[in-house]
Amino acid sequence: MTIFIFGAGFSGQAFGRLMAARGKTVHGTTRTQEKADALRAIGLVPHVFDGTAVAPELASALEETTHLVISIGPGDEGDPVLDALGDRIATLPKLEWIGYLSTVGVYGDHDGAWIDEEAECRPVSQRSSQRLAAEMAWQDLADMAGKPLAILRLSGIYGPGRNTFVNLERGTAKRLIKPGQVFNRIHVEDIARALDFLGERRIGGVFNVTDDLPAPPQDVVEYAASLMKVDLPPAIDFETATISPMARSFYGECKRVSNAKLKQAGFAFAHSDYKTALSSMWAQGNWH
Repeated sequence: MTIFIFGAGFSGQAFGRLMAARGKTVHGTTRTQEKADALRAIGLVPHVFDGTAVAPELASALEETTHLVISIGPGDEGDPVLDALGDRIATLPKLEWIGYLSTVGVYGDHDGAWIDEEAECRPVSQRSSQRLAAEMAWQDLADMAGKPLAILRLSGIYGPGRNTFVNLERGTAKRLIKPGQVFNRIHVEDIARALDFLGERRIGGVFNVTDDLPAPPQDVVEYAASLMKVDLPPAIDFETATISPMARSFYGECKRVSNAKLKQAGFAFAHSDYKTALSSMWAQGNWH
């Protein structure tokens, strides 16, 4: 097995570390040489990829790739990996499986209702519309190549270094209150494990990779603060809060996302909800 990860950022690195620890050859892209050195330090073979230029070493690595993971988001001009390498990827001689990291944002707003992978996709934001278009483009490529494509729709990602404990420590945690608002979340370790699970079995299809407990965002802040034994940040009414347009746009969608399909396939989550995950990180001291 040779793995190639386009976009070895937070989620891509978690998967790369997991597979490199098992002795697999893992290639990963980043945009700068400084970040390439960081990838090498965790056991990945780094490649600098700016979304356009394709170095000979990158092209050569793709020829040996059996498992391809895409963790680079599309932009206004489309999907950079497809644009630069789509024709080449469609004819890779050893390719067995493709994993595409997407977002539950493609579903849009469902007024707090429970939804699964069969729910209508009605994205609200431009970035979610671009994600849905990229999903379809990757499905077209996979169909043309005759390879299974797993689309992993991820909810709010957290893990070591990126979590409510860190925000509380930095003083950046906000307790925004919007009645009825809930979000799902997913620990980055479970993203890595889901990629491993689906890739090892060459399973294709759309899967929600999300936790069991959609909850109001302030509940997460309150639970983390109780573990840290620190004061809560003040409650802020969402309607009058000063937050970025992007942050405000997240609150324009409310849904409860089911992970039953992935569980039915045989996957077991290591972090089934934010309470067990935060408790574990706090107890182990690995939240930084």
